[in-house]
Amino acid sequence: MLLSKKEVSKLLKEKKYDELIKISSSHSKILTTLISLSYDKKNPVCWRAMESTGLITGKLSKSKPELVRNLTGRLLWMLRDESGGIGWSAPEILGEIVRNCPVLCADIAPLIVSFHKEKMLTPGVLWAIGRMGKSNTEMVDYAVPIVLDYLQNRDNTIRGYAAWALGEIGTSE
Repeated sequence: MLLSKKEVSKLLKEKKYDELIKISSSHSKILTTLISLSYDKKNPVCWRAMESTGLITGKLSKSKPELVRNLTGRLLWMLRDESGGIGWSAPEILGEIVRNCPVLCADIAPLIVSFHKEKMLTPGVLWAIGRMGKSNTEMVDYAVPIVLDYLQNRDNTIRGYAAWALGEIGTSE
């Protein structure tokens, strides 16, 4: 059963992640729907869509690793100027994928971190670092000095994301 965007949004509002994961085994197109729901960061559904993308790719990485790698490639492409697109939530989504697929996607973590200087992407990169670091500190330990530097940023939001990320990583700094 293929779900509409409205139906997926309803499941996210109700936090029915298990149902989304179950549906994804026969309908990987649900990932496209989840990504399309991840643009309005003022809406809790957006954050739940990003988290669900990670959970689903974590499951799919065992049976369809090529699908997960293709998705990460598309998301990375969205971050590049050449794509002509705006990868608004790509760092966060990629962070969720890496967090849930650490064996398959550990090599993606440094690529996500490399976008930290892109002002528009900085909050998302810091968020991704925190999410990845919470589940696997070693995966992002090299990024701690970068995050520490953001504690001095003029932007309150950036400083907040940096402090939160360091807390998630659990670093002594």
